[in-house]
Amino acid sequence: MSRTARTLEVLERLVAFPTVSDQSNLELIDWVEALLRTAGFAVTRIWSPDRRKAGIFARIGPDVADGVCLSAHTDVVPVAGQNWSRPDFALTRDGDRVFGRGTTDMKGFLASALAIAEDAGKRDLAAPLSLSISYDEEIGCVGMQQMMPTLQGLIGQPRLVIVGEPTGMQVAVGHKGKTALRVTCQGQAGHSALAPQFVNAIHVAAGFVQEVRQLQETLAKGVQDAAYGVPYTTLHIGRITGGQALNIVPDRAELEMEYRHIAGVSAASIRAEIDAAADRVCAGFEGARITIEQINAYPGLDVNAEAGVVDWACDLAGGTSPTKVAFGTEAGFFAALGLSAVVVGPGDMARDGHQPDEGLDVSELVACDAMMDRVLAALG
Repeated sequence: MSRTARTLEVLERLVAFPTVSDQSNLELIDWVEALLRTAGFAVTRIWSPDRRKAGIFARIGPDVADGVCLSAHTDVVPVAGQNWSRPDFALTRDGDRVFGRGTTDMKGFLASALAIAEDAGKRDLAAPLSLSISYDEEIGCVGMQQMMPTLQGLIGQPRLVIVGEPTGMQVAVGHKGKTALRVTCQGQAGHSALAPQFVNAIHVAAGFVQEVRQLQETLAKGVQDAAYGVPYTTLHIGRITGGQALNIVPDRAELEMEYRHIAGVSAASIRAEIDAAADRVCAGFEGARITIEQINAYPGLDVNAEAGVVDWACDLAGGTSPTKVAFGTEAGFFAALGLSAVVVGPGDMARDGHQPDEGLDVSELVACDAMMDRVLAALG
């Protein structure tokens, strides 16, 4: 069986597991763990706090500070509400493309990694190969945050961590960090006939929205990184709710927002600006209060494109040039451990990521399998 034929066989099994983030991934994990143990890997299962999900760290080869770690997540985004013309959790093929939820994001890379793991088990490696397989990446890298206390004691010091998010097999050396916030605006309830006598929480929220828009304008003129399509730090309000009935002055409104910051701008400085904006709004409404709660965050990635390990990663990927990506990944967590991490994997996020009829060009899988062969050759 050819390398890519085996990768497609593994991908078919992976896609058949409906590992949407609000569902358990344990059936997939059972299957993957059995494959890796059969290949000769030492496997550690890392449970989620509620034990409904799990990740895996697996390693084969000598116990030395070297080698390569391949990183993937198992969860996928929902298909509910999307208009699929093909089966969602079954791999189908049409010409030079395969289709199914997760083919691009990111079970294609995971399938290629598992296929090469089977070959690794048949070799006497001079440097270790490891796999880090997580859960709940799609809801803000939550699984990796929960796995990290255990993972950092297992991963050692690989020369390179490859996070296989879809980049069209280009080597991504950067992405923005993200922080998500819940903003609660509190006012005073009262009868709408006497509305001016009370503090309308929606008005407070509207004032905060205006402050956020002005802050965005300032950031757009500030520190830039031309490698990104949007070259500056961004603010986004994605949800707002408030009020109980038309004839009641609302005493509460709630917003959910995020900021994605480039490497030249710290998350702490953006949060300080947002807190200051909230204080200015409250100063204009006697008795109003705004509280801000961080509900999630993950670090950005910023690798020096001139570093020797980036050149090596580009060689492994087939001679591509470094780039940066708009979306977040788990690579920043590995970088925070002092490890060299890049993002490279098959697929086009803009075309297929989170879309109905998600698909993947077979040629991308062929290129990913070729990278895996070069990784295995480099490990001796």
